[in-house]
Amino acid sequence: MIPHNAVITEVIQQTPTITTLKTDIKLEALPGQFVMVWVRGLDEVPMALSHPDSITVQRVGEATVALSGMRVGDSIGIRGPFGNGFQLKGTRIMLIAGGVGGAPLLPLALLAHAKRLDVTTIIGARTGNELLFEQPFSQSGSVSVATDDGSKGYHGFVTGLMDRFDLESFDQFYVCGPELMMKNVLNMLQVKGIEMRSQLSLHRYFKCGIGVCGACTIDPSGQRVCKDGPVFQADMLIYSELGKYHRDATGKKIVY
Repeated sequence: MIPHNAVITEVIQQTPTITTLKTDIKLEALPGQFVMVWVRGLDEVPMALSHPDSITVQRVGEATVALSGMRVGDSIGIRGPFGNGFQLKGTRIMLIAGGVGGAPLLPLALLAHAKRLDVTTIIGARTGNELLFEQPFSQSGSVSVATDDGSKGYHGFVTGLMDRFDLESFDQFYVCGPELMMKNVLNMLQVKGIEMRSQLSLHRYFKCGIGVCGACTIDPSGQRVCKDGPVFQADMLIYSELGKYHRDATGKKIVY
């Protein structure tokens, strides 16, 4: 529970709103596990590891704005890694990343490539200059791109791109991104009767990060995202609050 001091060694501006912070600490973690990042004097927030020594941050709130503004030599506190990671299954897999959801999927792509698996990646973003890790993902297999505004690749959502593939030929699907995107992907797989081949990384508000406080429990199962997730098999999410609502720091429901 005591954070390790991590000094920023490199700052990489990935997109106009997404930044990778490399630190002097390398962690042994499964792809999809997370760390709790302490921004001193401000907040502690969960972050996926995009590399053993790196977190990748999108500016969406006070803490992430502060992280995005850090420079080499600044420091943060890191606890973890925590939670469940992705489990590689089969030989032909599809990764589906939306926005900064590419961060926990990149280590999985690199691991799958090292194991000589057949990897197909679909990346989605609002616009072309917000696409994350397109080139690193391409080192592990084929990459297809979808943008909401059509500025690069397919004009539309990732589900539109998925329609171009023989989905039944894939052994497993790994999904991380905006929750409505993940819900639509799961719905699409469910229609085809292959939803049980999917693993999804869920984001919720965390306080402790170790399953004690209950702030991140999901309805109706009561499973804790920090302890039982953040990666879940599809059967754990099909009838859950996924894509319907989440809760803020006070526990109030926020409807999508």
